[in-house]
Amino acid sequence: MATDKFVSRHIGPRDYEIDTMLNRIGVSSVEELIDQTIPASIRLEKPLNITKGLTERQYFRKIHDIAQLNKVYNTYIGMGYYDVITPAVILRNVLENPVWYTSYTPYQAEISQGRLEALLNFQTVVTEMTGMEIANASLLDEATAAAEAMIMLFNARSRKQVKAEVNTFFADEKMWPQTKEVLITRAKPLGIELQFGNVHDFECNDEVFGIMMQYPDSNGSVEDYKEITEKAHSKDCKVAVAADLLSLALLTPPGEWRADVVFGTTQRFGIPMGYGGPHAAFFATKEELKRQLPGRIIGVTKDANGRRALRMALQTREQHIKRERATSNICTAQALLATMAGFYAVYHGKEGITRIAERVHSIAYQIAQEVEKLGYKQVNNDFFDTIRIELPEGVKVEYVERYSLKLEMNFRYFDNGDVGISIDETTNLDDINWIVEVFAKAAGRDVPRIEAIGSDSNVKEEHKRTSDFLAQDIFKKYHSEAEMVRYIKKLERKDISLTHSMISLGSCTMKLNAATEMLPLSWIEFNGLHPFIPKDQAAGYHLMMDELRQDLSEITGFADVSLQPNSGAAGEYAGLMVIQEYHKSRGDEQRNVAIIPSSAHGTNPASAVMAGMKVVVVKCDEKGNIDVADLREKAEANKDTLSCLMVTYPSTHGVFEESIIEVCQIIHDNGGQVYMDGANMNAQVGFTSPGRIGADVCHLNLHKTFAIPHGGGGPGVGPIGVASHLVDFLPQHPVIDNERKGITAVAAAPWGSASVLPITYGYIKMLGAEGLKKSTEMAILNANYMASSLMDDYGILYTGSNGRVAHEMILECRHFKASSGITETDIAKRLMDYGFHAPTLSFPVHGTLMVEPTESESLQELDRFISAMKSIYAEIKEVENGTVDKDDNVLKNAPHPAYKVVSDEWNHSYGREKAAYPLDWIRENKFWIDVARVDDAYGDRNLVCSCAPIESYL
Repeated sequence: MATDKFVSRHIGPRDYEIDTMLNRIGVSSVEELIDQTIPASIRLEKPLNITKGLTERQYFRKIHDIAQLNKVYNTYIGMGYYDVITPAVILRNVLENPVWYTSYTPYQAEISQGRLEALLNFQTVVTEMTGMEIANASLLDEATAAAEAMIMLFNARSRKQVKAEVNTFFADEKMWPQTKEVLITRAKPLGIELQFGNVHDFECNDEVFGIMMQYPDSNGSVEDYKEITEKAHSKDCKVAVAADLLSLALLTPPGEWRADVVFGTTQRFGIPMGYGGPHAAFFATKEELKRQLPGRIIGVTKDANGRRALRMALQTREQHIKRERATSNICTAQALLATMAGFYAVYHGKEGITRIAERVHSIAYQIAQEVEKLGYKQVNNDFFDTIRIELPEGVKVEYVERYSLKLEMNFRYFDNGDVGISIDETTNLDDINWIVEVFAKAAGRDVPRIEAIGSDSNVKEEHKRTSDFLAQDIFKKYHSEAEMVRYIKKLERKDISLTHSMISLGSCTMKLNAATEMLPLSWIEFNGLHPFIPKDQAAGYHLMMDELRQDLSEITGFADVSLQPNSGAAGEYAGLMVIQEYHKSRGDEQRNVAIIPSSAHGTNPASAVMAGMKVVVVKCDEKGNIDVADLREKAEANKDTLSCLMVTYPSTHGVFEESIIEVCQIIHDNGGQVYMDGANMNAQVGFTSPGRIGADVCHLNLHKTFAIPHGGGGPGVGPIGVASHLVDFLPQHPVIDNERKGITAVAAAPWGSASVLPITYGYIKMLGAEGLKKSTEMAILNANYMASSLMDDYGILYTGSNGRVAHEMILECRHFKASSGITETDIAKRLMDYGFHAPTLSFPVHGTLMVEPTESESLQELDRFISAMKSIYAEIKEVENGTVDKDDNVLKNAPHPAYKVVSDEWNHSYGREKAAYPLDWIRENKFWIDVARVDDAYGDRNLVCSCAPIESYL
């Protein structure tokens, strides 16, 4: 394996170690293992048509040249996207730090206390700024947050409203256009009647369950919605508000005029525009609606010893537990971006944020005054950061655009010829002069010279915020860089990530996120672009995205790919909506049944319901495969209404089902389409494909198979690939990428989370066709090596016909409870003492652990994990044979935090050394846990989701 090839850096096992691994498995070659694992009937007939892999240096030059094709202008378009100053201390120590970007969703709270605190800070910022009572830990973007607000209020209707079938939702016409479009997308399949109009003219009545408005609105105007809110409440109608978070430092927060939901984006809190994302949306509501709140919520609780601890609270895995009864399919949040936004608020505090907001507003007011002196009319008299300018007679919008582009600036151009200018925190005195120069030249006037930034304001008294915010100590202590970096590092030390050890989560594919792939994310040529700029200013992006779409199409065997969906769940939803639109185009509007195996990811049935489908569940046989006879029976029974099958391949049970082609044919024979969940593409690339097995649509988790990091629970990216007959139905966008005639938008930005796409682009370009195939081989090799090593102790629940697993396996743990009282949770918690994150817990089969080692893990790391699991097995045996106490043992008391191990009091029947150092190699790099096992029940009974004083909850 040549060391100048990227593949040798990405893949863990060395060539000379492979024979040792094959001997353990019991095969003579990797080829033999693959033949025993992947059915011959689905194998590709020829290699992938993807270029030869580049070295890291070659790729770095290539991506640098691509970046130079992007033009970084000063952009004042606004519309929910603004240039920012990301504090270098956050850029370097969070965004560019693998401890933060390679950690997993904090389902295992004890080894996630750092990022849980960062997300609790985020929630506190949101509740404080909005004046609301409870917030979640982020959503995907502002437009999908708007859709979640609409759906939440729909689900929160009173019994009387449900009985009367009240289903009308009214949204102000002055919402962002991308938000309106996503509302349209999400409303129709749920039977919500969506109306748009002027909210000031709207007479709320008993037929409306909710209204929504933008604050400030799309024109930049600051309106008073207090009276509208009161009237709505008098009719049992709830109110949702899309708010600019920075503006709430100056403007009355919607919570103070009793809004029921406040949402928006935290992009202005230090997150680069990134050509549209990723950014963390925020979502806040009243205490009374907390059980309806979508997404993840971080809550305060205590650990087994009574100490303060944090964990994910309430229904944060609702879509997996409730499945088709879930109220949302949200799975991925934007944890990394929410963490950054929270740190931004910690670093600046109330004074800093207020100072930024005042400066932004003062500059907007100053420009408005200067432009009016030149003969223009300022249309919106009450504003925060955005002015809308009406051109005088004789001045054409083309003049303004020509001069602005000459000075490398972008403005917003309204359909009626008005010009919009949105100021941000980067705007300086030179920018002010250049903006005024454009309008002076367009009007044929002398160019004035402005000597200083003004400090005047025109915010009316009735609009001004008078309440305090961010008064907690956390927002007062870390305003110097030295203190801030120490705080970040303090939290960092409480988290396990891929920098510490392998994260063997089945179905989540926690592979290497290579540094070379990550580097371009910090470049201004990628992160400094507004998503609605003219396309020629983003030529590098479009060159890269076109090549990426071609490569992903080749890998999936499909005709085209849409990059718009910005999470796996969003990709599922988009794929289903494409299928539905296809059926409608053929006059088959009645096709609304989704057949889903019982083993499917929980997001599958949840997404189907969100797409307006009825779910029919198909059984699995005793080997974990789809019961083909049951599938055939249900497909034929629903042949007139069958929309699709949702199938994961290899199966969620970690097996290549040999009946997959027959399964797809049954669906097609009965008029349906096949949607393939791409969660397990890591076992397919280069050997088979969704197109090869007969699927019509597939979403891809770029944050799994294609190397975009999980970031503590997001960003996720979920593009969809489609067969040729579905290409015309891929998502469009109302603002910039509007050439398509497909389904309405599923995300706020035209190309979703564009700024992280260079990661996947680099992954594919550096691996090339051979490296991609090699990665799949090694993922299957590592999984089967681990399965062969653990099967005698634990047992592998499901295997293929030749006794092989795909890229993951399910370890049987259910029998331990009867013999010893030890559960899969005890094993998961004990693994933390060994320095490992637990595998996937009780999914897809309750009482089991699902393990996926990925191709990036070395033989040494696999052996460490195996030795830890064997040691835990020995500890279980000690309980079974009565050598140790059934209740007071290392498994039931795991994990063992540092404060407990070093305390003067130790009242366990086993020693401290066994608790902390069960194996000798752990001494070399011990990960010390910060808290003991958390008390989830206490946290749910005493829900605290912000930075409240400790005495208020313990």
